[in-house]
Amino acid sequence: MNIDLSAVAAFMAEHARVLDRRRFEVVMGRTDSAAVLAALDGYRNPGGGYGWGLEPDLRSPESQPGAALHAFEVFEDIAPATAPQAAALCDWLESVSLPDRGLPFALPLTVAAGTAPWWKGADPAVSALQITAVTAAAAWRVAAHDPAVAAHPWLERATRYCLSTIEAIDRAPSAHVLAFAVRFLDAVHDSRPEAADLLRRLAKHLPADGRVRVEGGTEEERLYPLDFAPYPDRPARDLFAPETISADLDRLAALRQDDGGWIVDYATISPAGALDWRGHITVRAVDILRRNGRI
Repeated sequence: MNIDLSAVAAFMAEHARVLDRRRFEVVMGRTDSAAVLAALDGYRNPGGGYGWGLEPDLRSPESQPGAALHAFEVFEDIAPATAPQAAALCDWLESVSLPDRGLPFALPLTVAAGTAPWWKGADPAVSALQITAVTAAAAWRVAAHDPAVAAHPWLERATRYCLSTIEAIDRAPSAHVLAFAVRFLDAVHDSRPEAADLLRRLAKHLPADGRVRVEGGTEEERLYPLDFAPYPDRPARDLFAPETISADLDRLAALRQDDGGWIVDYATISPAGALDWRGHITVRAVDILRRNGRI
């Protein structure tokens, strides 16, 4: 399936927030890191964390662990360039980590409007594997080119928390916990010998087609193989047959709409969040298809 990148660019201009427009330009090799970092700085707080709706379903201004993931996505986009904001984000994450070195799913909100119930209902005193694993996985991808992130003590401590918590899993985890644990183990596979065995243990919870129902989501909401293994030539890909990945790439490409952007195939919470997700998902889809040789 051919992807009309001019139509994608037109969609981004018409619908997407500045950050995702800049990310699209970086992913396509059309601009440098300075422009996208300037856009990301609009979501940054003085302590080094991020808020202000950087996570589209969490509109509150204070820094949140959920927003840290999206900041690390930008720091990955700009590779091989680095940014001091990445190490500063690690400093902030260290400051909000709990005694077991995990991250709370969310911190107390100052503004609840436009925010999803799962963020509003989070217990700030309990570590969550879901948010810790996906954030640490993103940080490890940044660490591959940023020595300051690689050497930061927060990343080592969060990694130990994730490994021990994943090892203790004794029943099928929820869809997002499973996906983010797989992505974390994939990210640390080259440096942590125990990751390979843990990845094999999680694989028993994956159906052959890689489609896992999202509890509490819409009736048809699923996670798909590319949610678990978006990167080619990585260990997580071995969890799926090649034809399963190929079919899922076809599925992803087919989600592009007539306006040039990708559809949001799960429930959104606010009008702003719905728009923000479309821009974010469009960048992600283009990046995955590009990495997998479909663009």
